[in-house]
Amino acid sequence: MKAVKKVLLASVVAAGSLLGLSAQAADEAAIRDKLTSMLGLDVETIADSPVSGLVQVSTNRGLFYVSENGQYLLQARVFNIDEEMRNETELALSGLRKEGVKEMESSSITFKAKNEKHEFYVSENGQYLLQARVFNIDEEMRNETELALSGLRKEGVASMESSSITFKAKNEKHEISVFTDITCGYCRKFHNEIDELNDAGITVHYLAFPRSGLNSENYNDMVSVWCAKDPQKALTKAKAGNDVASASCKNKVAEQYMLGQKLGVNGTPNIVLPDGSLIPGYQPAALLAKALEEAE
Repeated sequence: MKAVKKVLLASVVAAGSLLGLSAQAADEAAIRDKLTSMLGLDVETIADSPVSGLVQVSTNRGLFYVSENGQYLLQARVFNIDEEMRNETELALSGLRKEGVKEMESSSITFKAKNEKHEFYVSENGQYLLQARVFNIDEEMRNETELALSGLRKEGVASMESSSITFKAKNEKHEISVFTDITCGYCRKFHNEIDELNDAGITVHYLAFPRSGLNSENYNDMVSVWCAKDPQKALTKAKAGNDVASASCKNKVAEQYMLGQKLGVNGTPNIVLPDGSLIPGYQPAALLAKALEEAE
């Protein structure tokens, strides 16, 4: 849980003054008008939220939290740390569900029983933990959470570049970092296009992400690849399905894996672009090259 809190607190710093808003009462009419006119949401109710600085808004598209000044919209789950991580959002949704299904009960088709009888932010006082995505309504729904995560990704992959297995482009235009696993089918498909990527000026830095975890044969094999005399050749052979020759050395395979977990990697390949944005899966070389050119 401590590791989770560290990641969440890092996101809070990047989110800036979101929860540091003045304690002025929310302008419900202004919030309702903004959500309706700018986002096309039908606002059903606006209520106090457990977290100071936010109001809870029930809409036709679900439950959201909005800053009292109406600038930020959070798609979030709020947990009460002081009450054994009670899910406050689920409590609110449970009430909405009960009301909603009760309203439709008379029009339902019922089979009756004979005997009728279950990326985080933290509030300033440390009581509430939010698993959230924060969107800036005034800036065309800019994803503030993704901006914070992009910065963390750039720093993280840069710190591991020297321990990566790199396939360098001769005429380098772009550099990407790819969390990979030697047993992953789409990782193998991606690697089959490594020459095409290099020819397009894309240097690829591979970071290890053994999907079976650190106490697995998968991890040991990836250590052997990273410790091989020729890691590039060993990685290519492993991704072709060949047996991995055992090898050991001082390596950062575990650190790369833990970095991936910190950054939210839960599958492979995960491609980190130069700006820190993430492509969570395989992309054909031609499309990836096009995306990188358009991002310049």
